[in-house]
Amino acid sequence: MAKRKKKTLEEYPYGICMVSVAPIRRKPDDRSEIVSQMLFGEQVEIIQKKGKNWLAIKCIWDDYPGWIDPKQIIRLTEKDHKKLSENGQYALEVQNSILSDNRSQSILLGSTLPNFDGISFSLFGKKFVYYGQVIDPIQTVITTEIFIKIIKKYLYAPYLWGGRSPFGIDCSGYTQVVYKMCGYALPRDSAQQIEHGDTVAFVEEARLGDLAFFENKSGEIIHVGIVIDDQKIIHASGQVRIDKLDHFGIYNQEIRKYSHKLRVIKRILDLKQIKTEEKPAESLIV
Repeated sequence: MAKRKKKTLEEYPYGICMVSVAPIRRKPDDRSEIVSQMLFGEQVEIIQKKGKNWLAIKCIWDDYPGWIDPKQIIRLTEKDHKKLSENGQYALEVQNSILSDNRSQSILLGSTLPNFDGISFSLFGKKFVYYGQVIDPIQTVITTEIFIKIIKKYLYAPYLWGGRSPFGIDCSGYTQVVYKMCGYALPRDSAQQIEHGDTVAFVEEARLGDLAFFENKSGEIIHVGIVIDDQKIIHASGQVRIDKLDHFGIYNQEIRKYSHKLRVIKRILDLKQIKTEEKPAESLIV
C-alpha cells in the first residue's frame, strides 16, 4: 500500500475551516486561552507546524495570529486558496445544516459559503447543499432593515471571551462578524477597531451602525458596541443586549448604573447604503 504524501508547508500554505466553529488558541496547548474562533469556510495562512497536533496560523480575514488543531481544517494550495476566495456568501441563519452524501453538518451565522450558487457549493469534489438564507455583501445593498436583521440575530447570545459565534461571542467578535456580513473587514480587537472610521463629535449625532468605544480607568480601550437609533447600543456584555447610551457611557437599567465609560464614536459604514425605511429603525428593535 502506497504511503500518503505529506502536505508540506510550501505546497499547502493555507487552510479552510471545515467544522462549524474552531478555537484559535494563544499557545499550542488544548488548555491555552482561546483568543478567537474560525467559522466554517473561513481561511487561514499557515505559518509554522509544531508536531502533529498544532499549526501556527494567521487569519486571512483579519491577520490575527494563533494556534489551531490541523484536524479542524483542510489544507489548501495557493491555487485552491485563490479559487475559494473569489466569491463568498455568508450564512444568515443562527444555525442551519449543509447536506452532502447523506451527511448533515451544522454551520452557524456568519459562516462562509465559497462560490455558493444559491442552492449549493462545492469543496474538493464534494457538493454541499444549503437551504438557509445567505447574504452577499457585494451584490446586496445593505439597507437599514437588513442591517437590523443581522444585528438582532445575535441578541441574547452568551458572552464568551474569544468567541465569534451566536453560541458564544465577545464584544469585538460581535462587531467584527456583523461588519463582515456587511462587506467591511474589521480587525479582531476593539483596540484595533478604533483606528478605523471617522469620529462622531456628539452622541446625539450618532447613527445606526456607528461603533462606540469604551475605556477603563487607565485609558485603555476595553469594549465596543454598535449604535442603534434613539441613543441605544447593542453590545456583548454578559450576553448580547441593548442598553442606553449617552455622553458618559452605557447605562445598564437592570443594575441602575453605568457599566462602561465612553471614549469615542466612530463612523465606518457608508451610511448612504443604509437606506432609511418608512418605519423608524428603533421600532424594529425589540
